[in-house]
Parts: sequence; structure tokens; C-alpha cells
Amino acid sequence: MTVLVDRLPTLLRERTFRLFWIGQSVSLLGDEIDLIAMPLTAVLVLGANAGDMGWLTAAPLVPSLVLSIPVGSWVDGRRSRRRIMLWADLGRFATVASIPAAYALGVLTFAQLFVTAFLLGILSVLFNVSNNTLFVSIVTNEDLVQGSVLVNGSRSAASVVGPGVGGVLVQLCSAPFTVLADAFSYVASVLCLSRISPSEPPPEPVGKGRALDGMRWVIRTPTMRAIQGAVATLNFFNYAFQALFVLYVTKDLGLRPSALGLILGAGAVGGLAAVLLASRVVRRFGIGLAIAFGFVGFSVPRLLVPLAAGPAALVTAVLLVATFLANAGAMVLDTSANAYMMAIIPAKMRARVSGVLQTVNFGIRPLGAVTGGLLGSTLGLHTTLWIATGGAACSAIWLWTSPLPGIRDIPTTTPETVSV
Repeated sequence: MTVLVDRLPTLLRERTFRLFWIGQSVSLLGDEIDLIAMPLTAVLVLGANAGDMGWLTAAPLVPSLVLSIPVGSWVDGRRSRRRIMLWADLGRFATVASIPAAYALGVLTFAQLFVTAFLLGILSVLFNVSNNTLFVSIVTNEDLVQGSVLVNGSRSAASVVGPGVGGVLVQLCSAPFTVLADAFSYVASVLCLSRISPSEPPPEPVGKGRALDGMRWVIRTPTMRAIQGAVATLNFFNYAFQALFVLYVTKDLGLRPSALGLILGAGAVGGLAAVLLASRVVRRFGIGLAIAFGFVGFSVPRLLVPLAAGPAALVTAVLLVATFLANAGAMVLDTSANAYMMAIIPAKMRARVSGVLQTVNFGIRPLGAVTGGLLGSTLGLHTTLWIATGGAACSAIWLWTSPLPGIRDIPTTTPETVSV
């Protein structure tokens, strides 16, 4: 047993990070199952169309657009971010569990599905903005890449297992009951978070007019400005793509839910395979180029999706390649960008800056999703997918005009103050 423990990554030998990581990993697995179960509930049980799917995809993301910055300011003034995360997880459990309960009673409607997704979005804003501060309280700057690799590795592993399991569960026990897996994953997160008590930074009183400090800092920092511009572009077009992908694959291409699960799950092996690759790319090319490569690697392979045509086996193979390569690029992007941003954000305004990142990362997504739904209804799914994948591939342009590609090393100290 001692030999096995010694072979673990350094961070996993530490109890606090290990429990944090386990809770995150189980919750991410539940989210991946829900990623296929929720839209299939809308399509197969409630007969949703392209416009409906656009609104449903947007619903959990709208709170990020509206609430992330004020929530970030509020969280910076709280003593325990961990307690906020606990309450958010309990709320997400109750919210998600309402779907199978309503289905069992025969009263499930698309309106409830939409409201549930919206409430999940509010609670996720609270959790995610707090999570960034807690993560840096647990992981030192020197270990940020390793911590980011472990968390994103769990995300990739969940992407491998979750959709496949979700597709099978949908066929065995229906999509609404499959959502229960996500509900109970939040309980696991609560159990893990309740057993740790890291030393969090003291609350930072935020006076009137200071809530926008995070936004001002991002705009005035050239590398952060470039990353967030690229993220906004990528997410807008990517979520126009995401809003229509399930509908396109199941309706236009005629693939079964189990095949969809296979595509998402087996394709996500690329992300898992890139776990070690991400660290090597950072060491070989430097953090700036690694981030740029991540944007290109995530977006360009998705151009294969609207190209897919022919027999079901060929279509499935093409989609597998597209998701495999895209998820590998996403792993490099998430690992390198997260580590760099967590290292340079001033400690005393971390939640406020995280609120800005949440707005850009998640808030732009509903705009893309609704646009995708509207374009899909007017131009058709195939044409819209070309627009979405082509637009996403342009995201890296932001980076090549910034100082970021020339930055090789991650800062080893975090600034305590910042001029805004």
C-alpha cells in the first residue's frame, strides 16, 4: 500500500487536496451523464425542436452572464467560500432530483426542464466563483499545473465514461431517471467538502464602485484580455454548435442514443490521453504557446462534423475522430490557461476576477446557444454547423496579436495588490 501511495502524484498524497479532487471528480462524472440525459429528455420525451434546444442549452448559462460579477464581489467579502459551495451543491441536488420526480408523477413539462436548468445555472455560479478561491487556497503556485492537470484529467475521464454510461442508462431506464445520477453526484461533493477545512484568505470588504475591479484588471492586463477575447469567441460559436449537435446527430444523421454516447465517450478518450501531453506541451513550448495550441486544437477538428456523411459506420468514425482531437486540444487549453490565470490573478480580488472569467466563459454561451437555435431553425442544422465550427476556429487570432505566445514560464508568486 505504501508503494502505491508513493507513486501517486504529490498533490494526491495530501488529504485536503485528495478529498477536494474526489468530490470534484464524482460531480464531473454526474455532469457528463446529465449532459446527454437532459437534452435527450427534451428531444425524446418532450419532443423539443431546434428552437427549444437553443433555449434549453442557454438556460443554465444565462445566470453566468448576469450574476457572475456581482456574485464575485459578494464572495470576496465572505469568510468561508467552502460553505457557499456546500449550500450550492445541496441546492443542485434538490433541483436536479425534481426532474425524475415530476416524470414519475406524469407532470414533467418542457417549462419545468427550462426552469430547472436556469436554477442550476444560478447555483453553479455560486459554486464556481467560490471554487477558484478554494482551489488556490489548497494548491500552491508551484503546483498549479499539476493541480490543473488532475482536475482536468478527471473532467476528461468523466467525459470518457459519463456519456457512454448515460446513453446506456437512457435506453435502460429512460432519460429523466438517468438525471438522478447527476443529483447524487452533488451529494458526494458535499460529503467531501464537509471533511476539509483549508485556510482561506480573509474576506476582502468591497465598497461601492469596487465590484467592477475585476473587469478593469482583466481589460488592463494584455494577456488576460487576449485570453478572454479568445474564450468569448470560442464559446459563442462552440455553444451554437452544442445547441444543435444532439439534434443533428439523432435526427439528420439518424444515429441512436447509444451511438451518440459512444461518440461523446470514446471521442473524449482524446482528452484523457492528453492529460500527460498537456504538461509536456507546457514544458516544451512554454505556457503561452501551449494556450494558443489549445485553442487551435480544440476548435479546428470540429470542422469535421458538418463534413460527416455516408453510411452510419463512416459517420460515426468521423465524429469519433473529431471529438477525440477536439477534447485533446481542450485538455491542453484548460490545463495551461487555468494554471496561468490562477497564478497571475491578485489574491485579494480573486473572486471578483473569477466573476469576470465566469461571465466570459459561461455567460457568452447562452448567446451562442440561442443564436445557434435561431439559425438552425432558419438556415438549417447543417449550414449552421458550418458557421459555428468556422467561427470557433478563428478564436486563436486574439492570441497571436498579444504578448502571450512569448511567455514561457508561469509566475511563481501571486501579486497581492493591483492598481485599478
